[in-house]
Amino acid sequence: MADTLSKVPDVEIDPEGKFKYILVNIKVKGGTDHKVIVRGTKSAEYHNHIFEKVNPAMEALGLECSCLGGGKIEHNNKDKKLRVFGESTGYGKADHGVTVEKLKSVYKDYEITME
Repeated sequence: MADTLSKVPDVEIDPEGKFKYILVNIKVKGGTDHKVIVRGTKSAEYHNHIFEKVNPAMEALGLECSCLGGGKIEHNNKDKKLRVFGESTGYGKADHGVTVEKLKSVYKDYEITME
């Protein structure tokens, strides 16, 4: 089952714009293997809308997930910049430091800042 975790992308965010994001801990049901993923999209009016899409997708893979908090990401792909800021009213503030590290692993040539 641990290989299921490795198949889940660490980061899935919209390619451009300012949008809400959540930090999610996913783990193998009944196991100890886990990892943290970042999900963000403009289509979500509220942070819980993102979780409502992620949770069933992870459950279908036999994984459990819990939201660790939220915030916003501003993605400027023309200038190769990402800005992580803000918080979720419902989930609280995500650890932006963790988010930035996850983003750096995918957007290696970007300037990534947090507030």
